[in-house]
Amino acid sequence: MSLEKPSAEKPSAPVPSPRTTLIADTALALIAERGMRGLTHRAVDEAAGLPPGSTSNHARTRLALLELAVRQLARRDAEVVTPAEFPGPPEGLDALADAIATVLHRLVVRRREHTVARFELALEASRRPELRAIYDAAGQGFRDLMAELMAAAGSTEPQRHALSLGAWSDGVLFTCTAGPYHDRAPAREELRESVGELLRGMLAGPSGGGKTRGQDSGRTGG
Repeated sequence: MSLEKPSAEKPSAPVPSPRTTLIADTALALIAERGMRGLTHRAVDEAAGLPPGSTSNHARTRLALLELAVRQLARRDAEVVTPAEFPGPPEGLDALADAIATVLHRLVVRRREHTVARFELALEASRRPELRAIYDAAGQGFRDLMAELMAAAGSTEPQRHALSLGAWSDGVLFTCTAGPYHDRAPAREELRESVGELLRGMLAGPSGGGKTRGQDSGRTGG
């Protein structure tokens, strides 16, 4: 998952042309539908309704086409939530759990195709060192965001807790799109409860440095 928190202070990345966007989105759709073997320049041209050779003009090699797909996936992930849906540090673990649950639910339900393509690309990156760096760089924003949110929540080990949260999130996404629960999308409320349990377990313990649920949300009860 390579979601980046929208920020008014972060310079905007160059906006790809409409033709490049169409090619990249079509590549993602083909990867999700047919797997890596189904991704060819000709297949993208045909699926996108473009003249033969159009995809090659924008991505000469297969690696270039895969790079287009990876970067487009990161852009699409950044659209999953709005800035207003991200909690500020004072809002507490409940708000954080709700935001993460919202992201996961949308990736499973609304962006299922992109989620499947993500796992295909991750496996391809594990076999192609030249794609590995591109894939990792595209996901750096998500890893930085997780560490930032964990630190804001009071974690004394934000990197370790971010790793745990990211691994758990990826596990949910895989299980609910390609794994044994592929035909059962969890409700957002279920995800929120599970994320809350994970966060409280990490942050309320001796090494977490966080606050309990009641303390964190300003409540007197559990």
